[in-house]
Amino acid sequence: MSKKKEDKKLTKDQAERKILTLKKDLFNIRFKKINNQVENSAQYSEIKKNIARLYTTVKNSK
Repeated sequence: MSKKKEDKKLTKDQAERKILTLKKDLFNIRFKKINNQVENSAQYSEIKKNIARLYTTVKNSK
């Protein structure tokens, strides 16, 4: 099953927890990017898209 479908099935609390973990990952990737330690530079934009997708899921579940 794709991530998009999995994200839509999450409850509001689960989605909010996942957003927090993704934000932590994004924070860590920013530091790695500054220090030129990033293995996959596309990972940064993918995490940002996932966060936006989860915010939409949370907004629509009200």
